[in-house]
Amino acid sequence: MILSSSSSLITPPQNHPSLRLLSKCNTMEQFKPIHAQVIKIGLHNYQFALTKILQFCAINPSGDFSYALSVFDTIEDPPDQIIWNTIIRGYSLNSSPFSAIEFYKFMLLSGVEPNSYTFPPLFKSCARIDRINEGKQIHGHVLKLGLCRDAFIHTSLINFYAQIGELDDGRLVFDKSPLRDAVSFTVLIKGYMNQGRLEDALKVFDEMPVRKDVVSWNSIISGHVRLKLFEEAIGLFNEMQRAKIKPDESTLVTVLSACAQSGNLTTGEQIKTWIIDHKLSLKLRLVNGLIDMYSKCNELGKARSLFDSISKKNIITWNVMIGGYTHTHHYKEALDLFRTMLQSNYEANEVTLISVLPACAHMGALDMGKWIHAYIGKKFRESSNTSLSTSLIDMYAKCGDIEAAKTVFQSVTAKSLASWNAMISGLAMHRQSHEAIGLFKNMVEEGFTPDDITFVGVLSACSHAGLVNLGQQYFHSMKDYKIPPKLQHYGCLIDLLARAGLFEESMAIIKNMDVNPDGAIWGSLLGACTFYKNVHLGEYFATKALELEPENSGAHMLLSNLYAADGKWDDVARIRTKFKDKGSKKIPGCTSIEVDGIVHEFLASDKTHPMSNKIYAMLEEINRLLDEFGHVSDKSLVLYEMEDEIKEGILCQHSERLAIAFGLISTSPGTTIRIMKNLRVCGNCHVATKLISKIFGREIIARDRNRFHHFRNGVCSCMDHW
Repeated sequence: MILSSSSSLITPPQNHPSLRLLSKCNTMEQFKPIHAQVIKIGLHNYQFALTKILQFCAINPSGDFSYALSVFDTIEDPPDQIIWNTIIRGYSLNSSPFSAIEFYKFMLLSGVEPNSYTFPPLFKSCARIDRINEGKQIHGHVLKLGLCRDAFIHTSLINFYAQIGELDDGRLVFDKSPLRDAVSFTVLIKGYMNQGRLEDALKVFDEMPVRKDVVSWNSIISGHVRLKLFEEAIGLFNEMQRAKIKPDESTLVTVLSACAQSGNLTTGEQIKTWIIDHKLSLKLRLVNGLIDMYSKCNELGKARSLFDSISKKNIITWNVMIGGYTHTHHYKEALDLFRTMLQSNYEANEVTLISVLPACAHMGALDMGKWIHAYIGKKFRESSNTSLSTSLIDMYAKCGDIEAAKTVFQSVTAKSLASWNAMISGLAMHRQSHEAIGLFKNMVEEGFTPDDITFVGVLSACSHAGLVNLGQQYFHSMKDYKIPPKLQHYGCLIDLLARAGLFEESMAIIKNMDVNPDGAIWGSLLGACTFYKNVHLGEYFATKALELEPENSGAHMLLSNLYAADGKWDDVARIRTKFKDKGSKKIPGCTSIEVDGIVHEFLASDKTHPMSNKIYAMLEEINRLLDEFGHVSDKSLVLYEMEDEIKEGILCQHSERLAIAFGLISTSPGTTIRIMKNLRVCGNCHVATKLISKIFGREIIARDRNRFHHFRNGVCSCMDHW
């Protein structure tokens, strides 16, 4: 019996009301008065009460581990095994797993013998800090104490060897033990899958002598998804259903992810039906999975309908919908939804921002990108988060602010290969080719091994600057890094050669390629032919491009341009008629410009903008000033036989001209105008924009489908080579 402070008898410690209150604690503020009461009535002298107190402080997420240690230090009687094990487990769950091992040594020196509950958190701690030797020594202790038949220890051991990359040792533990339950099989399967040893994992899975439970199936299915074997994962799910194993929530979420990544809408719809039939449609995790699946299968209407139907969204709900818009190139919708999320008082996390920044990059939404950068500075440490830093570098580069991209890159303390690649590609895009190549050399000197993405950036840098010899050298150096050329690498090299007029060399590359050229390669050759006015070769390249992509509007338009420039109007009419007969549609030129955080989009001859009258008035003023400076439009670029005055009007109303006119009336004098066009800028607009930059004293940064053009004082950074 225990006496209270008033010397009255109270209940045994395990039934005392003060200890029962501990189970209802959610914070240390609630816990401390209870602890004070425990001390006041003398319950702290009982090991049972101390155990309960330590378990809350050391193991409960709402506890305070440092407080647990201070309580442990006040214990007068030798602590029992449960108390020692509680502290070891607390260390393993906190940020100091090394201390769990040190505390275990202290336990042994104190003469306390470990039991089966001591070892699982120790193996977990050894795995977290990659302490292989200590883990093997502790394994030896398990064998000495004869605890190797304990199922929990057995599973923890296999998991330890799997996590430290010594899975073959884990397999030996598994093979020597009679404890081959579903859990140990599952741990071994997960270990093999995490190491990418698919055949070993499947072998263990197939050899399971016990009935495979849902956890076993989940481990093999999720492992396939991690290895990006999405169709195989879906096949295993179908096999699981045939085996009459009922999927749980984790199974369905994993398979929905596989459907999303592979575009398998059919299976995704079947899972939705299963969810509805089993009355699981209120499970937010599953609905989030469905939104992700529908959006990535390009069923955005269904995804948005589900999204809007959720009254209590979580941040994952917002992320999958925003990410779905970005994944399917609906960048404006992604930015609009992001704004709505912020207005709804949800805080963006890293996943949100990594989904939104590419949308900013593609839309040229620099103001929004800068706001996100400031938000990251307040909420995160972007210098230590390479994914966020890389996304910022890419965003600034694609929004035309290459200097800001450089600043972010330089601020990153622990650069990743992706960071270097983003910066090299950004410099290449802005025709800062020599700087891009210099950065590549620095990267290699710092011990980074380039990958295939690195070489796409380097070869692009050479292509944009016309560095033929250097580009060929880098292409051939790929074999030094055991990187087989892909279509993108061949495409960069062929584009480089074609732009230099080296068509024979380009064709020699194509003949020796170990992959078939795609429409983009033939298109780049056709584009070079329009520059050199080589009609004969252009016809051949156009034929090849259209064989692969019959509805390629770009190839039709380039061939039409080539004929028009040569005055072959009958051929122009023939191509246009053939194009229309096939039901093909020309991709309309669209130019966007961001002003005061809002992205405005323009099509050619567009009059839908609320400020249309003012825009066209500015356009007339621009044309008047261009005439005064002697600008004469190249009317051969208009693919119709019509009066020159009409041709002039068509050329003056291209989408980029409208965007520039809007920029001139909407921004302060002297500020930079940034525009983004979805197609290659035409030669006429390129010449006109150079003059506009000089007349109005503005830098105009334009991104077209291929690269950036920095127009300043009548000169373009591309040096008319684009």
